[in-house]
Amino acid sequence: MNVMDALAHRRSIKKFSDRPVTRAQVERLLAAAVLAPNHRLTQPWRFYVLGPKARRAYGEVLGARKAQKVEEPAAAARVREKVAAEQAALPCMIAVAMREDPNPEIREEDFGACMMAVDNLLLAAVDEGLGTHVKTGGVMQDPDARAAVGVAADERIVAVVNVGVPDEVPVPKPRLPAAGLTHWTE
Repeated sequence: MNVMDALAHRRSIKKFSDRPVTRAQVERLLAAAVLAPNHRLTQPWRFYVLGPKARRAYGEVLGARKAQKVEEPAAAARVREKVAAEQAALPCMIAVAMREDPNPEIREEDFGACMMAVDNLLLAAVDEGLGTHVKTGGVMQDPDARAAVGVAADERIVAVVNVGVPDEVPVPKPRLPAAGLTHWTE
């Protein structure tokens, strides 16, 4: 598959089949990820492939955060359990972390490099016949989420990527054409 086809076919997949993702497939995704450009060749990325227990622990943290928005205690408990079970049942979850360089300029460059590594991983997944869903947000800095993933003290989680064989592939969402977002300068 060429790159333009992979870009056109990549979707955020929310429902995965029960088919497992093999270790060899994950290794190929990670091999693609580390080919991302990175200024100064810092190679800041770190990858954590979460097994069922770690996915559940991460899901418990995520579920607890979502349950905070639910007032009724029994309903909140159901939200926590539902989210934890959903995360544990995922075929594969990869947390992408980065070393936190003390220099703010390098730290910013490294964050960009890690997100490019995530994109490489997503495109490689399309080529493998796999689907992905990238997750970011406040939970990435939650100490309990960090503990569930197992990141080192000098690392930060930049994204969590759910991976699996798509059970449903959504239609593409409309995008603004590049021409309307581009300014040509002399």
